Amino acid sequence: MPRNRPRALRARAPARPRWSETPPSRIRGLSAAASLDVHRVERDRPGFAVSPGATAAALARYRAFVRQFGDRPLYPRESWCGSCPGCNAADDVRHSRDALHEVLAGLPPRSRAELARLVRPLDAAFRRRTLADPFADRPGEYWWYRRAAEAPWG
Repeated sequence: MPRNRPRALRARAPARPRWSETPPSRIRGLSAAASLDVHRVERDRPGFAVSPGATAAALARYRAFVRQFGDRPLYPRESWCGSCPGCNAADDVRHSRDALHEVLAGLPPRSRAELARLVRPLDAAFRRRTLADPFADRPGEYWWYRRAAEAPWG
């Protein structure tokens, strides 16, 4: 039986799928697999706080807020308008925590544990550096909204 030439074999093989979009960049502190899972959640489950690239931006914003210099209490600044994600993301660091919460809920278990390992120390620092709001006892809100916040006008 005659041997098939490599060129003939390649011609019969189906074409390899190509990325229709740019491959996602890795999120600092996560493995490549977890970063890809986060990218899939951001792409496939868009929401109020989640869009492509939102997790990396939210982690960076949350880190920057809790790692501010000094020991005095921090006050998250409430946003001017709570209805649009653009204003929330710029003003209120709690919006970043919302985005992380939404992404964590959509991840598979291994990637969720990996991202939770990054978020857990930031949450502890947020609790340590912010004050509990005694008047914010509204059921159904996440714990990060029950911390004392600064009004949007200063």
